[in-house]
Amino acid sequence: MIRPFLKWAGGKRQLLPALRLHYPSSFDRYIEPFLGSGAVFFDLCGTHRLAGRRVELFDLNPDLIGCYRAVRDRTEDVIAALDDLAAQHRARGAACYYDVRDRRFNPLRAGKTHGPDGLDGAYTPELAAMFIYLNRTGFNGLFRLNRGGEFNVPAGRYENPRICDADHLRAVARVLRARGVSLERKPFDYALERAGAGDFVYCDPPYAPLSVTSQFAHYTAGGFTPLDHVRLHQAVVDASARGALIVMSNSSAPQITAAYTGYAARRAGLRVERVPARRAINSRAAGRGPVDELIISNSRTVKVRAASPMLKMELKPRQSRRASGS
Repeated sequence: MIRPFLKWAGGKRQLLPALRLHYPSSFDRYIEPFLGSGAVFFDLCGTHRLAGRRVELFDLNPDLIGCYRAVRDRTEDVIAALDDLAAQHRARGAACYYDVRDRRFNPLRAGKTHGPDGLDGAYTPELAAMFIYLNRTGFNGLFRLNRGGEFNVPAGRYENPRICDADHLRAVARVLRARGVSLERKPFDYALERAGAGDFVYCDPPYAPLSVTSQFAHYTAGGFTPLDHVRLHQAVVDASARGALIVMSNSSAPQITAAYTGYAARRAGLRVERVPARRAINSRAAGRGPVDELIISNSRTVKVRAASPMLKMELKPRQSRRASGS
């Protein structure tokens, strides 16, 4: 079973048992507008659900797409550079982390000329290796940019992090090189506009915050705003109305619950399930307890209540206020 090679805030490995219940039994093309760690993509690859199918993977984060492309196209060069960084980390620990972050990674990103694909078009194997290294050794695997566009995540506290798993990176590269698989840096609305009847779309956007203090959406310098969530809702509803097979995860924030249990979403065939998940980003361990997340889907193939004890009763429109905690 292949797994993601990056840690990512909100990565879906823990939610896969619940998400699998919503995978359509048959589909033509797979589209993922928010690639992130690619947990669902790699899960589908591992069960051979994508064999022979067109796969279109999108994300707006240029570092992420640049890293994926470097791993795909120059695998051995990335491995060699990452192995060297792993040796440096063993010798210097956190001092190595801050040296790479502040004196190498950020200056090299800032000095790159933006090509037609943006920063991702200039991603070298060395830059990709630094991206992976910082991801594997930074706090909780976060990717966060300040207003100046600089990566500013502090070092994590790991005794012996697995930095370079060469065989795993080669396995990742093989699935990314598979015939019909594409990687593009495009916004979510571009990806969703392409979706129509017979397409399976999985959306994993930056989650709407449950509170002001839980806000975290700076995966790109511009972040992901409440207006973006409104635009995403409309794009998902439109794609569902065109016959696309939708599976989406998001927080149980009141505005998200209200939007996807509302008339437009229900008319497009979308339904909402509440799923318990563990919050993992909070800087305080006490704040990383279980919370409810939403799985939004127009799947008609799953008997959710009988299939998994994890899943709670499907939300009805009249329950939305109580379920959202408002």
